[in-house]
Amino acid sequence: MSELVVAHTRLLLLEQLRMPVGLLASALFPAISMVAFVVPFAGDDPKAATMATGSLMFFGAMTNSLVNVSITVAQDREQAWNPYLRTLPAGPLPRFAGRILSTLAVTVVSVVPVLLVAAFLTAATATLPQLLLGLGVLLAGTVPFMLMGLFIAFVTAAKAAIGVSQVLFFPMAIVGGLLLPPQILPGFVEVVSPFVPTRGVAELLWAITAGTTPNVVSLISLACWTVVLAIAAAWAYRRDEGRRFS
Repeated sequence: MSELVVAHTRLLLLEQLRMPVGLLASALFPAISMVAFVVPFAGDDPKAATMATGSLMFFGAMTNSLVNVSITVAQDREQAWNPYLRTLPAGPLPRFAGRILSTLAVTVVSVVPVLLVAAFLTAATATLPQLLLGLGVLLAGTVPFMLMGLFIAFVTAAKAAIGVSQVLFFPMAIVGGLLLPPQILPGFVEVVSPFVPTRGVAELLWAITAGTTPNVVSLISLACWTVVLAIAAAWAYRRDEGRRFS
């Protein structure tokens, strides 16, 4: 089983390298945003710069875990090779594990430009343990968004998955406080913000790297979202399998 997981992970990583558009988007857009908005306006404030760094790192991670996963899995479903793979006795675990591991690997690479901008152009500070713990939270925080991406992929066609993932991605990023500091969000957005999953991950990142006190409601909401999305992704996979092989 482990050999199959490694083989699927390697295959998916090679696909990413052959068509690196998704990787470039998740790596360059947050870094450019850092240079354009954080460096001139909050670069000299250690706490604000550190919080912004965590937010934009997760913004890039969301691109991989939600948008890229939903699109690539939906596209795979439309290939003749995919139904054949589903008939093999190994089951879905190697493919899903390979998808998760390859997504996490790409996520680690995508956050490097943001970290470099923060290190050389801002006053953001973090110790090595904070950085490593923050990276662990970042990777764990992508799980509910991968589940969301899988759900979208199994209930929509590839062309629809592009639109649906984008429609969900940007509002969650904005409302969750990834692009604007939570304290300057409009009143009605601030009320909704603790209930979107992006805010829960951001709260954990800010607490670890910038020493803020996390919003308990946001953390509970994140846990609930993760459970619901896991159930939804499993249901969507079984529904899709039933429609294809019944």
